[in-house]
Amino acid sequence: MTLSKHALDKLDAEIQRLKDRGTPFALATVVRTVDSTSAKPGGKALLDADGVLVEGWLGGGCARSAVAKAAREAIASGEPKFVSLRPSDLLDAEGVSAGEEKDGIRFARNGCPSEGSMDVFVEPVLPLPQLVICGGGMVATALADLSQRYDFARTLCAPGLDPTDLPPVDKTLDSFAFDVGEGRQRYIVVATQGKGDEAALRAALSSGAGYVAFVGSRKKFAKLAEKLEADGVDAAALEAVHAPAGLDIHAITPEEIALSIVAEIVSVRRAGDRSNG
Repeated sequence: MTLSKHALDKLDAEIQRLKDRGTPFALATVVRTVDSTSAKPGGKALLDADGVLVEGWLGGGCARSAVAKAAREAIASGEPKFVSLRPSDLLDAEGVSAGEEKDGIRFARNGCPSEGSMDVFVEPVLPLPQLVICGGGMVATALADLSQRYDFARTLCAPGLDPTDLPPVDKTLDSFAFDVGEGRQRYIVVATQGKGDEAALRAALSSGAGYVAFVGSRKKFAKLAEKLEADGVDAAALEAVHAPAGLDIHAITPEEIALSIVAEIVSVRRAGDRSNG
């Protein structure tokens, strides 16, 4: 069976709810069936990071174990999976075994009495990477503006400034008490430039974000790092800060500095993607 309009509406509502919460999930779609199967082409289901079916329909329990495993792997790797469930005699005839992956297809055994075959495409839907920008000066606002083109969920922390005077972002905070959340890539840029440097950097280092950068000279950061280390901040965490922020492109203007920072974040982000592949 395929999903009814009511079921599809529920599926769409759940997709939106999970996206709004920043929760990773997988969307499984039946793309082909052969012989008798309870699910038909077009059947869809949502599965969470544990492979648990949240909403939708993929047929009986015969398919769920293999699809659940594919969902877990897809969410963990960020790469889609293609699962082909087939009866044992068909797997034997084609010279493949359950669990084997060949030409991008993961084969699984369909042990249901119906002995049908079903191909399922499992696509991970991951939350946007989060970019937190601390500061309301020219570099911070240039970075907030430029980064909107690169698929980030952007938070701008600008204490004391009127949000209407700031560029549009996903969230504006009047403090450095930001929450970068879990389960997503997280990047923090301290671009306070003398207006709350220490408080912003403390918050960034305590967040657990994988990338923290500081806009300022090496000399300025060295003095700040020395003070923070004396106050008990982990030396290794301070050593990992990208300071000065951005790739060395000889940037001078706020817009050029923002460009160098976005380029560095993209480089770090894509290097991580390759290492997970």
